[in-house]
Amino acid sequence: MGETTQGDWLDQQLRDAAPYIDDHGFTARVLKRLPAPERPRQSLRAMILVGITLLSSALAYVLSGGGRFVTLGVARLTAWPTLWLFALALGSGLLVMAIGLIAAMSKTRESLV
Repeated sequence: MGETTQGDWLDQQLRDAAPYIDDHGFTARVLKRLPAPERPRQSLRAMILVGITLLSSALAYVLSGGGRFVTLGVARLTAWPTLWLFALALGSGLLVMAIGLIAAMSKTRESLV
């Protein structure tokens, strides 16, 4: 119990302390002498990701028989009853919305912390 009281006292002392200690410009001089931060090359990373994505998509298309599975899947879907197609569309829409909501909530929680 004494630890929490001491921790609270220390926390209060740190909050009440002066927010800035005058160092006669030492911090500013040190910061001026530091080298400028290097900016990451985002364009190179983006080009690599796009290139790998296009390459893997082309490879999957070739290995799958020229996308024949897509036409077969669409042909099978046309044989389904309309109510089933509606239920499939509704279910997939709700699933995508739920995933987006979870992602937005986790992003909001990260920004609050």
